[in-house]
Amino acid sequence: MKLLKVLGTKPWLHDTEAGGVAAYAGPDNEAAARIALRFVLAIVGVLFFLFIITFLSRSQYPDFEALAGAPWQPFTDPTRLWFNTSLLFMASVAMQWGLGGTRQGKLNVAVTGISAAVFFTLMFIVAQMDLWLHLQSMGYYITSNPANSYFYVLTAIHALHLIGGLVILSNVVFRVWYDNKLESLAAPLQLCTTYWHFLFGVWLVLFALLSSRPETINALAAMCGF
Repeated sequence: MKLLKVLGTKPWLHDTEAGGVAAYAGPDNEAAARIALRFVLAIVGVLFFLFIITFLSRSQYPDFEALAGAPWQPFTDPTRLWFNTSLLFMASVAMQWGLGGTRQGKLNVAVTGISAAVFFTLMFIVAQMDLWLHLQSMGYYITSNPANSYFYVLTAIHALHLIGGLVILSNVVFRVWYDNKLESLAAPLQLCTTYWHFLFGVWLVLFALLSSRPETINALAAMCGF
């Protein structure tokens, strides 16, 4: 019976048992937003997980050629990838910094943090596009090798999720600017910060996978039963 009571709980609603109907303050929008974010992150996580599984499966075909390992392969020296990673890391740090400023009521810190996060995120996307051009200049086109195709597709999908985050973040900032209430920014900015940290974690996984040597990829594929 206790399990049924727990399953019937609606965390997006305030607890009305203690105060009765008169104390009911309406739906808890912040809890609902947190649940919605977890749902979105779960979907995005599953999407990338499925792509990774298909990547490992496809890697066992003879026409698959990893992008690292041999001296002439582009990611044997992953300096460009590390540089791009540092940009996205700075974006996550800036988001966290802006969130801290919002919680402390420091408008200048919040604005600086959010502006820096947007700047570094845009720089990351531009750097990724520059990396695409660099690969194409070396002859690594999207259709010339399955590993190339996965690199372009995975990085493009990741960048699209970042662009979607920027759109939501701009909407949040505009609403706060319109309402002129800094304290109302803390909750939505917390959600955006969590989203940025999540996408940074996803990128680290993609970075490790796409720059792996054939031996590592084969070992991972064997662990998955391919």
